[in-house]
Amino acid sequence: MDMLTSLAYLFLLGLALGGLARRLRLPPLLGMLLTGILLGPQVLNLLSGSLLSISADLRQLALIIILTQAGLSLDVGDLRKAGRSALLMCFVPASFEIVGVVVLAPLLLKVTVAEAAVMGAVLAAVSPAVVVPRMLRLMDEGYGAEHQIPQIIMAGASADDVYVIVLFTAFTGLVQGEGFSAAVLATVPLSILTGILGGAAAGLLLASFFTRVHIRDSGKVLIFLSLSFLLVAAERALQGLFPFSGLLAVMAAGMALSRRRKDLSARLAAKFSKLWVAAEVLLFVLVGATVDLRYAVSAGLAAAAVLLGALAFRMAGVLFCMLGSRLAWKERLFCMLAYLPKATVQAAIGGVPLSMGLSCGNLVLTVAVLSILITAPLGAALIDRSYQRLLTRT
Repeated sequence: MDMLTSLAYLFLLGLALGGLARRLRLPPLLGMLLTGILLGPQVLNLLSGSLLSISADLRQLALIIILTQAGLSLDVGDLRKAGRSALLMCFVPASFEIVGVVVLAPLLLKVTVAEAAVMGAVLAAVSPAVVVPRMLRLMDEGYGAEHQIPQIIMAGASADDVYVIVLFTAFTGLVQGEGFSAAVLATVPLSILTGILGGAAAGLLLASFFTRVHIRDSGKVLIFLSLSFLLVAAERALQGLFPFSGLLAVMAAGMALSRRRKDLSARLAAKFSKLWVAAEVLLFVLVGATVDLRYAVSAGLAAAAVLLGALAFRMAGVLFCMLGSRLAWKERLFCMLAYLPKATVQAAIGGVPLSMGLSCGNLVLTVAVLSILITAPLGAALIDRSYQRLLTRT
């Protein structure tokens, strides 16, 4: 099976099943995930090995596209108005969820506390690929604008991933006997800060360049996308030398350009929304292709109970972030629901403990697969069905 044929199957079946899910009033990503499972190695095996070998890069490409659009659509002033709640959403819900797994997993799955912490770090990341497109739609329709709810959730979902991945590194080191390093935890705020500053500088340079040099908007999209790739590549190049968050830098670049050139950022955001049509299919079909149903079937009720219990802890964490805010109780409930979906980070790091030879690796992968199958469609459906009832339109 060659790559072009695989891509044809991926897009045609992904769009068809996504459209069918929409007609059934289900999230289209459910159809796309099902497409990946059907086409993947575990069922029909119709995706070429060469496509699967670059699956991680293609998924990151799709994530960069939606985060760039988010950055171009975000207003720094809106985030500043949100204040404390926006900051707390970056790490408190994930911390609550990890605590939940550390409490529940040793009791229900018979793992050690350190292994439960690794599992919690894999589970705790919210999926920007599920959450961000929906928040952009809410912004377009004017829902939650009074209290900047979509902006809070978008910004928090991106920083949340950085925090969780750093914790995952620290916890796997602990299980391997390397000890728990406070220095690793110290990289969290530093990587967020350097990512924001580096991305903002890149965005301002782009704004200046686009002001002086006349280029068609399509060309500007290619330049911006290429710069976003370089920012993400910089994170890999600096790994071990200097903490830097490439994905946060991508969002910050869009926000800086938006602040300097509002008219241009609106046009570019519209272009990126068109790119997302193809990128969304690519992302969720390839996430589905990583799912091994044998692990999901073998998970059992105990793993599902740990996952659902951890989600309850996560929702409590979101509620804690909203204490003292101006949000009504319906709006707080929406934020709790919007922070449930998981997919991209779990697909990326769920199998790492197994590849490292950790004794808990198989179980961590099983729970990661289960989290994608349950929370991605459930979270997306809850957001889609509830926002008109729970949020005020302005």
